[in-house]
Amino acid sequence: MSMKDIKQMKEEAKQYIRYEKNPETRIATITFDRPDSLNAATAGMRQYYADLILKANVDDEVKVLVIRGEGKHFGTGGDLPEQADFYGDEGADLNLVHEFGIDDPDVKYPPRNSFRFLHAMTDHYAKAPAGNRPLQEFKKISIVETKGYCYGWHFYQAADADLVISADDTLFGHPSFRYVGWGPRFWTWIESMGLRKFSEMLFTGRPFTAEEMDKCNFVNSVVARDGLEAETKKYAEACARTRPTDVVQIQKTFMELYKQYRGEYMGSLLTGFVEGMLPVISNDRASDVEFGADTFDKGLNNVVKDIDMQYPPEWRLQGSNRKKP
Repeated sequence: MSMKDIKQMKEEAKQYIRYEKNPETRIATITFDRPDSLNAATAGMRQYYADLILKANVDDEVKVLVIRGEGKHFGTGGDLPEQADFYGDEGADLNLVHEFGIDDPDVKYPPRNSFRFLHAMTDHYAKAPAGNRPLQEFKKISIVETKGYCYGWHFYQAADADLVISADDTLFGHPSFRYVGWGPRFWTWIESMGLRKFSEMLFTGRPFTAEEMDKCNFVNSVVARDGLEAETKKYAEACARTRPTDVVQIQKTFMELYKQYRGEYMGSLLTGFVEGMLPVISNDRASDVEFGADTFDKGLNNVVKDIDMQYPPEWRLQGSNRKKP
């Protein structure tokens, strides 16, 4: 099993994630800057992002953290071509130690036919260093600015943030509901959206508009795209003027205690366990998509587009497909 160099991957990620801070205002900004790939996050990007949040959490010159995306979209989630091989049941074993930030060639990763092959990684996704839920442990104020696509991994960040400022053209959801059947963080999404509306997103696989997410209290403000940055700045500056950072940390600790009382982390562990069972899930029909299997010989993007076109236009994930009959 060949081993990927996670140090190199994180170094490469620095060209796709900008971090800036203003010591005067005590506002820091993380910007995903990979617009040609719709800001899709690689393993290196996710881990570098987690490092930045940890740094901001410690830095006494940071009180508010704004997270945004360059270009037309906040982001489409994880980098699917990088992840597709995880879920197949054929081919050579894969060495996934880089997902854990490990760069030791003496570490042997579990074989593909073991439960640990997939579950070790999906369970790790419930940990902050993996880059999926670091905002849950962030003891300062986090604001996510959304626009265009807010899917998959980027949807995690919006759900975990303290505040969400959304452009009116934002589409929220998780493509995994269609292709795999679940995504981590179910527990948090039910808590954020309410059981009835989240059930609709889960079982139909359709994206929700900013207006719909406003109605179920997922976002704090919805504005026109041309007013998005000004609206985010207004919220960030107001938060930066609140009580001292010590008070904010006490407030955030209280909120984290409440979330854990409600089972946030337990939910992450449970969905990680369920995701690890994917190799034993059987399809109902031969035509059903099997993520990572031979079906993807025609190309991952083509498969995704074909599935998307089977839904009503207003329920399609891709903007270009929503315009087609």
